[in-house]
Amino acid sequence: MERLTTAAARNIFYGGSIFFFVIFALLVGNSYMQARDIELNHPISADAARGKRVWEKKACFDCHTLFGEGARFAPELGKVWLKYGGDKDPASAEETFKAWFAAQPSRTEGRHQMPQLHLSDGDVHDMAEFLRWTALVDTQNWPPQPKK
Repeated sequence: MERLTTAAARNIFYGGSIFFFVIFALLVGNSYMQARDIELNHPISADAARGKRVWEKKACFDCHTLFGEGARFAPELGKVWLKYGGDKDPASAEETFKAWFAAQPSRTEGRHQMPQLHLSDGDVHDMAEFLRWTALVDTQNWPPQPKK
């Protein structure tokens, strides 16, 4: 029975470490290139950037997810702009958001309640622009949806 020598073990350790470091560096580089591609092909407007700040200030991620990140207490909002027809009639979708935010909390029995966020018309517009931007990002079908 052959024994693994110290030199052979050291060579396996260093060789494996270098191999996996190279793989890691390639994956980081690929992630950077994909993120850069999204940034260049889907630039974020000043309105959408303000909407992201509203998202963060109101801590929407405490309940909702966006691209699968955040709490899972309330629905994923990555494609909500499309759900409300924003791709066909942006003005109507924005009005729908405005009415939705104004009607909260809904006080519907048996449902989780979204708080009243007291958003100004400008905040609603900026949030709508942020949600429009998120809907345009190619998430490669993430997060996965259950089959119907």
